[in-house]
Amino acid sequence: ETGAEEAPLVPRELLDRPVGALVVEGTFQRVTAIEIEAAGADALDGGFLSLDLARLRASIAALDWVDSVRVTRAWPDVIRVQITEQQAAARWGETGLLNVRGELFTENARHAYAELPQLFGPPGTEAEVARLYLAVRGRLADAHLSLAALKRDARGAVEIVLGTGQVIKLGNRDLDARLERLFTVAAPTLAEELARIEYIDLRYTNGFAVGWDGPAPAEATLARTELGNRG
Repeated sequence: ETGAEEAPLVPRELLDRPVGALVVEGTFQRVTAIEIEAAGADALDGGFLSLDLARLRASIAALDWVDSVRVTRAWPDVIRVQITEQQAAARWGETGLLNVRGELFTENARHAYAELPQLFGPPGTEAEVARLYLAVRGRLADAHLSLAALKRDARGAVEIVLGTGQVIKLGNRDLDARLERLFTVAAPTLAEELARIEYIDLRYTNGFAVGWDGPAPAEATLARTELGNRG
């Protein structure tokens, strides 16, 4: 025996003091501190040690613009919340928003976000349509074209609406090949006439058709029979 006395254990309930402060950290523009405090109010009823951190995290993560949440304790009575905000990449339908991963994170955005392209598709196709958008936006920019909307219908047919109003009809088959034809053949060939074009139809085996806003130029005499079958 050493003769040393053990320090008495302090009962947990004496250490479980009320939460003194909720500290919110992160760079965000859409989420407010008031929303965060309101979302976590019920979960903050417990003491510093007995507080259910998972419940608090889930309550805050349920807010529309919150992408990820980390909740930790800081002795003696501070709860620290670190938030990463969603980054909106596109609109979905009339009021939804997709993040940079193609996930629908809100179906009822409070603002129009007219600066973002608008994507459409049947329910459940958000990620697929977003992947297509992310795949083409860089190539459109390289071709000095902007994207206003991308649409996928129930049959899988895809249309792109340019920022200048022209419609690119891609259909529902061989999308990669048709996009390649758009960027390597159609866009360079029609660049100087783009303002006079209503649509470019790429639903052909080896070519494309053009719908003109007014009479077609004299040199635009390709017959559809030369373009192959449309599909």
